[in-house]
Amino acid sequence: MKVKGRAEHSLWYYSQLFNVPLSLIIDSNTNLHVKDTLHDKIINIPGYIVKEYGITKEDSFDSVANKLNMNIEALLLLNQGDLSNLNQNSKINIPIRVTEPIVIGEQNYTYQTMIADLKRLEEIYPFMKRNTIGYSVQNKEIPEVIVGNGEMRVHMNGSFHANEWITTAVLMALLNNYLLSITNQTSLAGIKTEPLYHYATLSLVPMVNPDGVELVLNGLPEDDQSREDVIALNEGSTDFSNWKANINGVDLNKQFPAKWELERPRKPLQPRPRDFPGYRPLSEPETIAMATLTMNSNFDRVIAFHTQCKEIYWGFDDREPPYSKTIVNEFAKKSGYKPVQTLDSYSGFKDWFIYEWKKSGFTVELGEGVNPLPITQFKDIYNESIGIFLAGLYM
Repeated sequence: MKVKGRAEHSLWYYSQLFNVPLSLIIDSNTNLHVKDTLHDKIINIPGYIVKEYGITKEDSFDSVANKLNMNIEALLLLNQGDLSNLNQNSKINIPIRVTEPIVIGEQNYTYQTMIADLKRLEEIYPFMKRNTIGYSVQNKEIPEVIVGNGEMRVHMNGSFHANEWITTAVLMALLNNYLLSITNQTSLAGIKTEPLYHYATLSLVPMVNPDGVELVLNGLPEDDQSREDVIALNEGSTDFSNWKANINGVDLNKQFPAKWELERPRKPLQPRPRDFPGYRPLSEPETIAMATLTMNSNFDRVIAFHTQCKEIYWGFDDREPPYSKTIVNEFAKKSGYKPVQTLDSYSGFKDWFIYEWKKSGFTVELGEGVNPLPITQFKDIYNESIGIFLAGLYM
């Protein structure tokens, strides 16, 4: 919600007026200094939307404020100007506090749905920052979301694999509920979240592989230039539900320079719907974007969300720090998932993170069954994930 500031007001005043933490007001208005005069400045107030209210014959500003149980000062702030001639044909703006999530995760969660939800979340929670880390093969933006101002830098991601798109739906729902809880100063799964905002900075890439997700969920348009090639890679079938790779037929989670040369010979030697590690590491724009982000961000911890066996992989090449075991045991306690230290597998994103930086990295395999997991598992997966999401920020 945007309001026009007044000279006699301060960001602290708006924090008190709208019952929003001052730090969120400040982080929502990074173009302003906390001591700046606010006369005629546009101020972002997180956690609110504006709606129109039609004045009735009996209404006054006082009666409307009483009727809607809101502070008359907030009402006046949204309706500056000559208010002396209000009548039953007049409309005024009223601030509405957002108390429910806007992300609907329990659906076929497409790239377009994610972009629309991110835009809406930006509007409601302007302290959430959004960057573009790169573009997919088909030139789709790969967004990163940043929430928090703490020294601990935690990265999470989803949908490296196309048929694991439910991870995006879960992460977007978790993000929404985290923003909602921070702003309204409520608990999430029994944990106060405002302190987490100051302890950790969350970097989230909800959908690493947008082309692949769209292929799985919507297929290919008749006029798509890559249609014939992609169908050929899929052995002539237009059923792409089992597609795991990016649109080039490269498995994005087999693309990182962490003993990639050991993984390459035992995987397909040419593009396929799954498991082909590419002709060289970091050959794809999506993995280049993720690698560049990671190299530039000094993350303390990364958590990659995949599906589907209710396990958490936490080691690689004996380079993981001892503290990783403590963290993964907390993840297991919160989710009921099984910790697995090592696998006979190389060149994944978390493998590379551990290999290069010797910091904690985790691959969380959500849910159970055959990919793509049915959306009917969404609620269970969300409930299993929320403890991992929060513990990833406070451990």
